[in-house]
Amino acid sequence: MPLVSISGGSLFAERLGSGPLRVLALHGWGRRGADFAAALGDIGALALDLPGFGASPVPTEAIGAEGYARLIGPAFEMFDEPPVVVGHSFGGRVAVARQFHHPGSAAGLVLTGVPLLRLGERKNPPLGYRLARFANRIGLLSDAAMERERQRRGSADYRAARGVMRDILVKVVNETYERELSGLGVPVHLLWGADDTEVPVRVAEEAEKIITAAGDPVTFEVLEGVGHHVPLKAPEALRKAVEAMLERVGR
Repeated sequence: MPLVSISGGSLFAERLGSGPLRVLALHGWGRRGADFAAALGDIGALALDLPGFGASPVPTEAIGAEGYARLIGPAFEMFDEPPVVVGHSFGGRVAVARQFHHPGSAAGLVLTGVPLLRLGERKNPPLGYRLARFANRIGLLSDAAMERERQRRGSADYRAARGVMRDILVKVVNETYERELSGLGVPVHLLWGADDTEVPVRVAEEAEKIITAAGDPVTFEVLEGVGHHVPLKAPEALRKAVEAMLERVGR
């Protein structure tokens, strides 16, 4: 797959398929655009390496989904008309932020395994971690010891992230997108793995309610026996969803 440089190397993307570009694909945290190769096949698509992943440069500051939505703006200039945007997990956060803050960017959205809403009460970190963090702030615990504490307690994504990317991760995992879901203005298809333990189906169920209440057309499909990584584990289902959305919006 050829790697395309966008806006002088501010972004890179896999060029999938042939013919006119119709789809823009945004991957999950820690992944890259190549995740969509099996799903999109010969559909004319750009599968971005989001900033900080794959070949695309790391952002210069800790930004959230809205900041990412701004940074990927040059990718939309590669299309003759608004594309169908596919977003998996973190990429779906960016997709809804882009459409809300830059209306008309997308003709339709296909979202899968996206942490769109924070359901339930937010839990404070364990007392031991909070005490270690305080000790580090006042100089009683070294930075190296604090990093060991973070590595011991943090998620796999958190442990793998470094520098500004760790700050970005902390920022985005605390975001929720009720406002964005209420103002998308385009058709949306929610495609979820029934066995997704990272972003349970109930997140999609609540998102569907918000989108419906806003008056936007939304469809919802659950894939039995599939977990979080739909682009890799159920590429045929994702392809069908994208093809249906392309037909729906006349692309």
